[in-house]
Amino acid sequence: MGLKEWIIPQDKHFFNMLENESQNVLDGSNAFLDMLKNYDNIKEKQQKIKDIEHQGDDFVHEIFEELNKTFITPIDHEDISALASAFDDVLDYIDGTATRLVLYEIEKPEEGMIKLAEVLVKQATELNTALSGLRNIKNPKEIETRCIEVNRLENVADDIYKTSVAQLFKRTDAIEIMKLKEVYERLEFATDKCEDAANVISDIVVKNS
Repeated sequence: MGLKEWIIPQDKHFFNMLENESQNVLDGSNAFLDMLKNYDNIKEKQQKIKDIEHQGDDFVHEIFEELNKTFITPIDHEDISALASAFDDVLDYIDGTATRLVLYEIEKPEEGMIKLAEVLVKQATELNTALSGLRNIKNPKEIETRCIEVNRLENVADDIYKTSVAQLFKRTDAIEIMKLKEVYERLEFATDKCEDAANVISDIVVKNS
């Protein structure tokens, strides 16, 4: 056992908790995409997403409770905190978007919304895979490749968002424009937070490999 391994605890429960949160983000992303692609019983589907978001809150609280009572962690305190918060933000925006679809009585999701949701699922999948590599960081290049892909997908989401919103302003119903624009904005924010999570993972790899 090397000096670093002797000093830093090998208890992997922080990785377990972060992996639980990451999987929950992926579950939430998939549930939201299903809601858009199969746009029926949307109140029930929105509630399912709400339940996933509440589960995510529980994971975050658990992580912060452990951080508050653990002096030495396998990776930096601030990195664990930042990653947990970024994942939590992704789910918050997904949940907020699903809620607005119901509250604003959106009759049918737009193609741009579905495309953004598909990007979110791809980002969450890449993040989930990247995070699973943090336990031992045996293949830092593979982790970094996943993080770069998340960033690329965020650029794709930006393009979808800009194109979709530009099309909105060609309409004449101001109330409809406002409702749909807010939905698009929250979806785009969710992809931004995925990028934030990827950047934290990338920083962790640099520090620990």
